[in-house]
Amino acid sequence: MEPAEVEALFTRSDGAYLFARWGRPVVPVVFGVDDASLSVFKGAFEAVVALAGHKMAETDPELGVNLMVFAFRDWAELPEVRDLGRLVPELPALVARLQAAGANQYRIFRFDAGGAIRAAFVFLRMDDALSEMPAETLALAQAVQTIVLWSDRAFDGSSPLARVGERVILRPEIGAVIRAGYDPVLPAVARDASHALRLAARCRLG
Repeated sequence: MEPAEVEALFTRSDGAYLFARWGRPVVPVVFGVDDASLSVFKGAFEAVVALAGHKMAETDPELGVNLMVFAFRDWAELPEVRDLGRLVPELPALVARLQAAGANQYRIFRFDAGGAIRAAFVFLRMDDALSEMPAETLALAQAVQTIVLWSDRAFDGSSPLARVGERVILRPEIGAVIRAGYDPVLPAVARDASHALRLAARCRLG
């Protein structure tokens, strides 16, 4: 990818550049899916974390689990989830906004003192569009979109995934950006667009 394309992936709607990766091993848990889908989600997270060269763990010493995925039918179910309001204090207002917008998914990130990702919450309202999506595709998309902090408009009008025959895969150029973002030489957090130049250079080398 060209530097300008990489920069666009991390330039937010307000024009600010912001990149962040996980600063601790990822410990995911998925609620609201059957056992078959649960294994699919677990496999997707494992694959994307391995691609990044990062680590997963059985437990987070501070939070227990730090990547929570909730699948449900109606936004009104979220406030009823035990202790979720404690983890996401803005939940009632958020649910009202998402209901009004007719949204079917939303992601929230939490950060440590240095700005690296320490936790993420993924909300999936299983409307017709998401319900018709193969579990493998849905799981891979969520794994990709939580492995780094992408711009809020990074995939507007496009997808980080691509279809090859009967299979859906991560677009190679997006995979290259993820790998570059986890290069230990690069910072876990970057707010200067010159960071995109370093990412692009590593994508070409990789």
